[in-house]
Amino acid sequence: MFENQPKGLYALALANTGERFGYYTMLAVFALFLRENFGLDADKAGLIYSSFLMVVYFLPLFGGMLADKFGYGKMVTTGILIMFVGYLALAIPAGAGVSGYALMFLALGLVSLGTGLFKGNLQVMVGNLYDDPAIADKRDSAFSLFYMAINIGALFAPTAAVKIMEYAQKNLGVSVADSYHFAFGVACASLVLSILIYYGFRSTFRHTEGGKTAAAKAAAAGEEKLSKQDETERIVALCLVFAVVIFFWMAFHQNGLTLTFFANEFTEKTSSGIQSMAFDVTNLVMIIIIVYALFAIFQSKTAKAKGIATAIVAVCAAGLAYKYSQLSGSIDVAAPIFQQFNPCYVVGLTPVSIALFGWLASKGKEPSAPRKIAYGMLVAAAAYLIMAVGSMGLLTPNEQAAAGDGAKFVSANWLIVTYLVLTFAELLLSPMGISFVSKVAPPRYKGMMMGGWFVATAIGNFLVAVGGLLWGNIPLWIVWSVFIGLCLLSAMFMFVMMKRLEKVA
Repeated sequence: MFENQPKGLYALALANTGERFGYYTMLAVFALFLRENFGLDADKAGLIYSSFLMVVYFLPLFGGMLADKFGYGKMVTTGILIMFVGYLALAIPAGAGVSGYALMFLALGLVSLGTGLFKGNLQVMVGNLYDDPAIADKRDSAFSLFYMAINIGALFAPTAAVKIMEYAQKNLGVSVADSYHFAFGVACASLVLSILIYYGFRSTFRHTEGGKTAAAKAAAAGEEKLSKQDETERIVALCLVFAVVIFFWMAFHQNGLTLTFFANEFTEKTSSGIQSMAFDVTNLVMIIIIVYALFAIFQSKTAKAKGIATAIVAVCAAGLAYKYSQLSGSIDVAAPIFQQFNPCYVVGLTPVSIALFGWLASKGKEPSAPRKIAYGMLVAAAAYLIMAVGSMGLLTPNEQAAAGDGAKFVSANWLIVTYLVLTFAELLLSPMGISFVSKVAPPRYKGMMMGGWFVATAIGNFLVAVGGLLWGNIPLWIVWSVFIGLCLLSAMFMFVMMKRLEKVA
């Protein structure tokens, strides 16, 4: 899985891990911050939340256009510095008045601009590593590994947010509303680590950064290799994919809105027994290590390596057994902590995904990237079907808020399983989609086309607000059914357009 990949992949992936850790630490608590600090209703908080997500993912289009002209490296560096200032402003407690709103929106604007310059262009640089025909066949697995690194950062983010807030409240006497700013401060620190990694290992990927001369050469090469008709066919195919993934991100990013509201309002507040172990990120990390060590046992070429991997499995299994033996009573479960399950699943399942598709490729049966995306939409529909079943018989959100002692709560397992299925969908769609863009985009439009992927994500993120608008007097099973229907329709569209998409894949 890790063999024969260029060193630049790991450097770029780790730089992105630091940035994503900060972003997801902020995002884990942002919707709740809007309601706690400003007293906003679910629909207004949802509108701000989704609008921010939209802008964050829309601006990479312009960041990519700038990078096509001035170079990817320059935009990445500029972006991370702007993001730092944005998170720093967000970390300042300015209250709930006009000044609080003003500082928050300024901070969100800076974070959005910085992300627009950083995110897409870093991914273009990853794709540029595989322009060499000798390693071009490793592009899909490379983006799976890159995506895994993103989620390592996201895995620890919810725990970091919750723990720093609890520390501020208990040890510093900070109010609940003001404690959110400590979580936002964590994002500042993570960006420092990201920039240190980027410049510390820059020599391994500097040739991918581009610039005026490099961009001109790429454009010339593209014009020689592709006719105008070929370029048009590729761009049209990419736009068709972009149209579909809008609805995936609309459904997927409910994890920060309605799924978090569900965790906060309808899910049991405590957990005990073996289920409670799932809310300790240390346990999740040990499970992930066991998964990777098991792969090492079967893939290692020497007895020594197999022995080390076996020992790691034994140590982690013993650690889990010990922690289970120490369980006593129940633990409190905070709503944001549920957001650790998706990145945990991504990190843990990535080697499984790579091994599966590698095996299918060896048999000549690996699905094309567009087909994987279509399957991903079907799986996303299945995830919300689980939520619909789990929500049967529950009160509406407004009824739940007014029910007092009559409120009904469900097991955390509904959300835990939903996040697992959504992760299967994500692994089929997101890294494969990014890889597809980097492969199919005409050379002179690489930055802009990668930006187009994020524009589709941006529109989907804006439509996340639909969940907030539905959250109130509508039965929950109907809310989830909206996302089931959209995912199914998107999958059908992909299958109808499959021949056209696979023609350029």
